[in-house]
Amino acid sequence: MNLTVKDLERLQTELQEAHLDYQLELVDGRIIVMGPSDVTSSEVGARLIIFLGGWVMPRRLGRVYDSSGGFILPTENADLRAPDVSFVRAERLRNSPRDFARVVPDLMVEIKSKNDRVNPLKEKIKAFLELGSQVGILIDPDKQKVIILRRGGEENELTNSDVLTITELFPRWELPVSELWPPEFE
Repeated sequence: MNLTVKDLERLQTELQEAHLDYQLELVDGRIIVMGPSDVTSSEVGARLIIFLGGWVMPRRLGRVYDSSGGFILPTENADLRAPDVSFVRAERLRNSPRDFARVVPDLMVEIKSKNDRVNPLKEKIKAFLELGSQVGILIDPDKQKVIILRRGGEENELTNSDVLTITELFPRWELPVSELWPPEFE
């Protein structure tokens, strides 16, 4: 039995009424349940959104979403997925719907939580790239590295001494990889 977005919404409502905090995705007619992220992964995502949003918003380049933003994808079963961070260019999404967006993000980012495995995250990124995302990024806080995947199979790995750029979407935007990691306060 293939489940639909309506089934997912119904389950989400039931979980919320029971005061349970789970993020749900719909993949190939199956509901995937994910618990909350660890705080390091959450902070890495927040930092990326702050740095990226600070570049995108004043230039009105498009929309930056956090891990709660759901996208209905053009798949056989109308998958509903939610990257940890995503970006959609302004000309592709003129206004934010009060619903799930029916568009493939131009940029999608997955941040490895402490219990995640890298290969399933890479597969999720590759699925988005096959559907039309221009760039996918995997951030691994444990190894303090960033893997950039592009359409066509190009893959680059960055470490703390490198600078993250996404020139096809954000010309002149730069972010030292070391800025992604949560600081230690004294």
